[in-house]
Amino acid sequence: MTYVRSDRGMKTEDYQTQLQETEEKRSLADTVKEWGETCKNCNPLTPITCISGCKIWKQKNELRKLYKKMKNPNFMTNLLNTLKNDRRLQILIIISEGFHSIARLQQELKKRGYYHSQQTIAEEYLTPLLEVGLAEEDQNRYYATVFGCRLNELIKGFCDVENVLPPHSECYEETALGMLLDKPKTYEDFEGMIPAKSVARVLNRLQKVKLVETAKENDYIFYFQTKRDSNTISFSPTERRIYENIPKKGIPARKLAEKTSISLRRTYKYLRRLKGKKLVFARKRPKSYALTAKGLKIAKMLRGIRNFTLETSATASHVVNNNRPHELLTLATSQTESQKIDKNHFINNY
Repeated sequence: MTYVRSDRGMKTEDYQTQLQETEEKRSLADTVKEWGETCKNCNPLTPITCISGCKIWKQKNELRKLYKKMKNPNFMTNLLNTLKNDRRLQILIIISEGFHSIARLQQELKKRGYYHSQQTIAEEYLTPLLEVGLAEEDQNRYYATVFGCRLNELIKGFCDVENVLPPHSECYEETALGMLLDKPKTYEDFEGMIPAKSVARVLNRLQKVKLVETAKENDYIFYFQTKRDSNTISFSPTERRIYENIPKKGIPARKLAEKTSISLRRTYKYLRRLKGKKLVFARKRPKSYALTAKGLKIAKMLRGIRNFTLETSATASHVVNNNRPHELLTLATSQTESQKIDKNHFINNY
């Protein structure tokens, strides 16, 4: 059994270092499985010894608390809004390295160029981290949970997110970035996932911060070959040249003109002739939106956060659903405490 003396016995910095070194090298599910094997072989002297000194017990309790928070249908939105703040990210980095009081956090933030009162740090920056299970408090000192430590590693290098994604939002921008990660999408595609009245605002905002761009081509009319047998039709040399350079996927007139080295005006002229011979037809292709290089990087990070959160939720659910030993141990501990109280009462009165 791995013990951590409840408060001062083991240095808190050592505890956090061990946590990062051992827990971050494998998946959370594997870690929990290993905890289970360790607990099977554990024979604590008393239940209270286990609860007060066992690192595994503390971390399982973190997951039980986190699972309750994750049952909130708005948890992912709350989590993303919490992370879209540079000062909170700086605090998460700091408390991932060890336990810190608010006074010590204030000093560490000053070193990074952030000057805030202790009340502001507690209310505006620490409280949101606590509410989404990224941090915990122990005797007025704050530390990153297992969830917080791992998420901190995942989002390192993305401290500029608050400058490109709006805080206190419904996270429609994040939804749009996630949709674009697979392939470009049209305006109509977004209307199925984002309220129609918000789509234009969301796309404009993402374009403004250069996370999303429209197709570089300004031509949305594409020309295609029909299925008509061209061998039965007579062509002029230029008509044939135009016809044979139209690919199956279609092509806008401007690109076709560049491809055939024919002026745009003459390209349109011969396209009209080919349409008259029922060899070519035109189709309007809607404007599409795609990620920029910067947008791709952030979209991948957001997907990583989402996937890790889902993995953590599933793992926490497993811990909660295998809660029988925890209940028995808690009951035994409460009984032990009750016996102590009765004993003290007897001594004091007799």
